[in-house]
Amino acid sequence: MAKSRIEHDSMGEVRVPAEALWGAQTQRAVDNFPISGLKMPRGFIRALGLIKATAAEVNAELGLLDGAVAQAIVAASLEVAAGRHDAQFPIDIFQTGSGTSSNMNANEVIAHLAGSVLDVAVHPNDQVNLGQSSNDTIPTAIHVAAALAVREDLLPACKQLAKQIERKAKALRGVTKTGRTHLMDAMPLRFDQELGAWASQIRDGSARIKAVLPRLQRLAQGGTAVGTGINAHPKFAAKFAKRLAKRCAVAFVPAPNLFTAMATQDTAVELSGQLKTLAVSLTKIANDLRWMNSGPLAGLGEIRLPALQPGSSIMPGKVNPVIPEAVAMVCAKVIGNDTTITIAGQSGSFQLNVMLPLIAHDLLQSIGLLANAARLLGDKAIAGFEVDEARIAESLSRNPILVTALNAVIGYEKGAAIAKQAYREKRPLLEVALEQTGLSEDELRALLDPASLTEGGIKGPGAAGG
Repeated sequence: MAKSRIEHDSMGEVRVPAEALWGAQTQRAVDNFPISGLKMPRGFIRALGLIKATAAEVNAELGLLDGAVAQAIVAASLEVAAGRHDAQFPIDIFQTGSGTSSNMNANEVIAHLAGSVLDVAVHPNDQVNLGQSSNDTIPTAIHVAAALAVREDLLPACKQLAKQIERKAKALRGVTKTGRTHLMDAMPLRFDQELGAWASQIRDGSARIKAVLPRLQRLAQGGTAVGTGINAHPKFAAKFAKRLAKRCAVAFVPAPNLFTAMATQDTAVELSGQLKTLAVSLTKIANDLRWMNSGPLAGLGEIRLPALQPGSSIMPGKVNPVIPEAVAMVCAKVIGNDTTITIAGQSGSFQLNVMLPLIAHDLLQSIGLLANAARLLGDKAIAGFEVDEARIAESLSRNPILVTALNAVIGYEKGAAIAKQAYREKRPLLEVALEQTGLSEDELRALLDPASLTEGGIKGPGAAGG
């Protein structure tokens, strides 16, 4: 049998693996919740470490915690924040809804590490958790972890993707192509116009996410059990937020209403909604790329995405749009996470939400997935795709919908008849229009020039934009 030791808590003795840094309450949670095998994410553990270090510093400053003990707790907490002890956080995300088990996991690991340095016992509740409750610490950890992940990972990834799209758009400004609505041929546009819409989607998505940050930076810490701040120094919340803001270079502040910050997860739900919107945008871009790349013979074949791997175990030579497919799956997961977070967010009663670990896991997962997907889409799809200009020009030259440009000259009904005849007889639009309109070839070529049509305006003799 594996070696073990006896730990105890307020409920009695518990057998713990001999080498584990955790104590009795963590072990009870490990035994009680063998559900999914999913653990709390790295960003959340990092946030807990930062919170515990900052709380110890503030409590020492306020004269509530011995300086040497505080120093040992800070050092241990920062080791946890840095990821040196992630294996010591074994609790399933499906646990007590307040996240008390994860809070005590951090308290016990930090107490063990600090006590080893001091060679005296450090108490996980009375010292590491001083002036804190799981009920304010876990909501704070969600906000801190999400704010850091958005700032450090997601927003830079989106900025990079938007720049890559804009760079590709600039390079393709001279290429005019057939537009499509309802997946059917429509009026022409330029590649830079089409890709510019993608870049705008990403920049708008970033702006929406940034708009949540002021609320995400409001922290519940200091509310303790129900929001009243019982057992915390009256100055604790303000000092904690100020010190954590300096440590993280993020403008954290105490929540203006600690009861709201603890009883609800409305800001997490808001952020998840904006992540969902970004996922919708990325899905649109991924699907456009898949359609444009379709073929190479029987599809649109407008572009060739980089060939990254064999596409079939049975069909030699087949290459698939694997990056857009992976991105689309990421987006499906993020949209699903948003539904989960929405349900979890409404699962608060009175002074506490009781699905906090699930919210933490899915919110941070969505942020990380979107950041990784954005980087991959830019680096392995957008940056390297090539355009088949000959094929695009051929399709454009045979597009009867260009007759729309003649509306101001010959009217809608005459234009429709010409388009239908061109479709039916599989003849170039210019040829049919030359027969049916009485306009000269030079006039028609000027009116039907695809590049000119991408500039908009009314086409026709003497018309604005003509």
